[in-house]
Amino acid sequence: MKLSKRGEYSLRALLSLTYAYSSNAFCSNQLRLISEKEDIPYKFLEQIMSALKHGGLVKSQKGKNGGYSLAKPPEKINLGEVIRLIDGPLAPTGNAEEIRGVIQRGERTAGIYSVLLDVRNAIADILDHTTLADVYQRTLELSRDRREQSGMYYI
Repeated sequence: MKLSKRGEYSLRALLSLTYAYSSNAFCSNQLRLISEKEDIPYKFLEQIMSALKHGGLVKSQKGKNGGYSLAKPPEKINLGEVIRLIDGPLAPTGNAEEIRGVIQRGERTAGIYSVLLDVRNAIADILDHTTLADVYQRTLELSRDRREQSGMYYI
């Protein structure tokens, strides 16, 4: 599995919406703000948000106070579903069923594909059990750690 720029930008945009989620507010320039803050090309972000909306992960509101927000609580959106929506299967080659097919046919490469299936399953397990809320919390902790470390003086 390789995370594309589209996948990375999707996660960054969703994390940005996670920050705003607690206020339950739409922001009129939210897409423009996300584009600038996350350094994501605006037109590319529009396409990404359209895909995320079609996938049921974000919702939009038109008008003066319009913008985007998460369609579900951040605790209900896992990274695996985002990446599958944007980039497709998590398997390094094909999807899990295709890999299992190669293994079951007993081809000479079955051992290789068995390892690749293990890799896919490990990745899927982590991504399917990590939510936007988890990433948000981890980000806050890492930011706090960095601030605390920058205040240390050594003599």
